[in-house]
Amino acid sequence: MIKVGMISLGCPKNQVDAERMLANLDRNSFEIADCYEGVDAVVVNTCGFIDEAKQEAIENILEMAQLKEDGIVGKIIVSGCLSERYKEQIFEEMPEVDAVIGIGAIGRIDEVVRRTLKGERILDIPSKEELPLCGERLLTTPEYWAYLKIADGCSNRCAYCAIPGIRGDYRSVEMDMLVEETRQLAAAGTKELILIAQDTTAYGKDLYGEYKLPELLNRICEVDGIEWIRLLYCYPDKVTDELLEVMKNQPKVLHYIDLPVQHASDKVLARMNRHGDSALIRDTIARIRAALPDAVIRTTIMVGFPGEGEDEFETLAEFVNEIEFDRLGCFSFSPQEGTPAYDMDEQVDDEVKSRRGDIIMADQLEIVTLKNEEKIGKDYRVIVESYDGYTDSYSGRTYMDAPEIDGTISFTTDKKYEPGDFVNVRVIGVNDYDLIGRDLDC
Repeated sequence: MIKVGMISLGCPKNQVDAERMLANLDRNSFEIADCYEGVDAVVVNTCGFIDEAKQEAIENILEMAQLKEDGIVGKIIVSGCLSERYKEQIFEEMPEVDAVIGIGAIGRIDEVVRRTLKGERILDIPSKEELPLCGERLLTTPEYWAYLKIADGCSNRCAYCAIPGIRGDYRSVEMDMLVEETRQLAAAGTKELILIAQDTTAYGKDLYGEYKLPELLNRICEVDGIEWIRLLYCYPDKVTDELLEVMKNQPKVLHYIDLPVQHASDKVLARMNRHGDSALIRDTIARIRAALPDAVIRTTIMVGFPGEGEDEFETLAEFVNEIEFDRLGCFSFSPQEGTPAYDMDEQVDDEVKSRRGDIIMADQLEIVTLKNEEKIGKDYRVIVESYDGYTDSYSGRTYMDAPEIDGTISFTTDKKYEPGDFVNVRVIGVNDYDLIGRDLDC
């Protein structure tokens, strides 16, 4: 059997693409390797969204190139957003790479591997619309939770974002296909389903002429085996009252919403070409908290966008302290070629960006610490993730925490649990972003 390894970088949307490639390879009788030594080919599925992601991708490609020179790996195939965006540069400047394929070619990754093994050097960048939006996946997440990618591409056209150029316009997956994929995931043991897209709240508009996320949620709630449904990447201007009503009335839909707001200065939001102003953002948050008093709101903040002076940053910092988000990520503006923001005037110095990011995150740590201390003595349903023999305790997550991006809760018990089990835990302490608890059932 031909042995193939996979490195997948970047966001969960890219991870789902990698899972489809792995399923393709597995279906076509390739052996999926769990290490790189001795592989006939390695696929580096790259991210190309911001400079740090591009650098990480290049470092991984160069690492594989060194292993190839040392005879440890065979062919190198580069896929994903970086190859879609910089196809000619990678192909011409990295002769060690045997194939550069765009996102539209991942459905024929088996053919690409076989052709490289025959000695071909391949540059295959078909239409973005050829990207498979559904089909088999070989999950790279634990079996008890999985992503459900409900759309690809984006039509929002934020001034800083290269995704429309990389992925194309927003394309929703047909609802029946998503329901069937949910059934397949549930049959394979998935209990927590995490809905993702570049903008999940835009789901269905391109296919059905109206936002259909509420209807999709109602339908996948009917699938037996799925116990938790979590929403990521919800845009403030598309959080409708209908969506909040579904979240309120469907027990499986967690009261957790990822709401990237990016900024609070109307001047900066306008330059970003974001849909809606600070008043809309505040109204959306107020409506969420009125409909779902226990809602956990996660957001993303960008500092250092062109035109963000001290006044605009002060507006942002005051907003963060006023709203008191439950979860917050902050990153610095990274100018990307081909975007309107790339050569805007009033660019912000990198040192200033870093300082502003540090201020935001220091404030957020205080907010989260106080919020966590308020949870002491409260009880939560927890999904078990791992056991630590050194501390004789388990680690898991409440509804308030998405896997891999939010915090955890460690708890003691005299029972034995497996990953994916649910247990009731009382919070007895905090550790910065994480909680400490004890099993209520013993």
